[in-house]
Amino acid sequence: MKVIICGAGRVGYGIAERLSTEDNDVSVIDTSPSLIHAIRESLDVRGYVGHGSQPDVLEQAGADQADMIIAVTLYDEVNMVACQVAHSLFNVPTKIARIRAQSYLQSHYQDLFSREHMPIDVIISPEVEVGQMVLRRIALPGVTDAVRFANDTIAMVAIECLEDCPVVNTPLEQLSDLFPDLIATVTGIWRDGRLIVPHSGDQLQTGDLAYVICDRTHVRRTLGLFGHDESEATRIVIAGGGNIGYFVAHAIEQQQPSSRVKIIEYNREKALDVADRLDRTVVLHGSSLDTQILIEADIEDADLMVSLTNDDQVNILSCVMAKRLGCKSNLALINSPAFLDFTKTLGIDAHVNPRAVTISRILQHVRRGRILAVHSIQQGAAEVIEAEALETSPIVGTPLRELDLPNGIRIGALYRGGHVMRPDGESKITTGDRVVLLAKASAVRHVEQLFRVSLEFF
Repeated sequence: MKVIICGAGRVGYGIAERLSTEDNDVSVIDTSPSLIHAIRESLDVRGYVGHGSQPDVLEQAGADQADMIIAVTLYDEVNMVACQVAHSLFNVPTKIARIRAQSYLQSHYQDLFSREHMPIDVIISPEVEVGQMVLRRIALPGVTDAVRFANDTIAMVAIECLEDCPVVNTPLEQLSDLFPDLIATVTGIWRDGRLIVPHSGDQLQTGDLAYVICDRTHVRRTLGLFGHDESEATRIVIAGGGNIGYFVAHAIEQQQPSSRVKIIEYNREKALDVADRLDRTVVLHGSSLDTQILIEADIEDADLMVSLTNDDQVNILSCVMAKRLGCKSNLALINSPAFLDFTKTLGIDAHVNPRAVTISRILQHVRRGRILAVHSIQQGAAEVIEAEALETSPIVGTPLRELDLPNGIRIGALYRGGHVMRPDGESKITTGDRVVLLAKASAVRHVEQLFRVSLEFF
């Protein structure tokens, strides 16, 4: 596949890195010579200095032969025009744009991005995507990651195995025997810096991070099985009143009217604006690194501190301070991969990486075959994938134990006729089933093959 990426920042670089390792033909455009130089030096991609919205630059990058353009520059308008030019002048089939300004995305303007006006096939709104991820984490205390699949009927949750975890040192197949009516499958284990796709005889160990795919209605029971019985947060302090902070606070007001939310915002004008737009949320003007402001926000009685500013260091430090002042748990927004490896040692209970969320959203449209959703985990070490089985898919009709699946793939759940099923060796995938599985990065191509229409092989 030939792909043009406009924007060589964190998201653009991450997409280019993933696609180039999968033998795609990738070209990257950015106005920064230093970013283009860096991406040329470190990745097997072509780099072009210029504006991704300008026809001559797109032509130089090979837009006339491109299968897809992904516009993720810092500017919504550049992203939109790049897609328009790619469509009008070069007839690029698939156009993806990152658009942050919510005014473009209001429902009564939805016709703006139709094929007749500004033809963009997929719109990525990081603020909404990240905000929804934060809300899922708040709703499921005890998980470090949470995503939904198959019309919200299947969930993938990442659960840490603490010292008192009841299921450690127990073969996974024995767990299935002990809890036959629990629709939950351990599909991945993050241990000592590497991802393991387990077999039925493998065991969990203390300190493991288990990636479990389960029926959404069984999530609470699954958490209890792992020894996590934390109560849902009802007293929440949010650092940062920007787009994401406002989105989260507004959603909590609508969905959890009994919860009490307070926002700390450093910018006075923004604090006043957010206070006017929210009904029950208390907005404090000040720094989330100011101990007195945290005390004023009653942080010692709070269930959760959620730090959502644009500064990673502020998010990390404010979470650490909140914990030391008595807050029960915390959640930080962290953009830089450099900070992710030692968040746990600093006392960060959970984090959300906007870059990873955006890349995951884009990957589902890059993947070949009937791939419906993708969630990247552990900085690209693996993907949790939802795929639809077609009549000609090679995975249909054969018992799972007889399929020649590589070691890097483990099927977690099937969705058929409105019901979620836990697969076993005798299970057969039928036409129309939705399959949710975990695949290591090296096995993703094999998953694409399993869920492609047979004619696509030729």
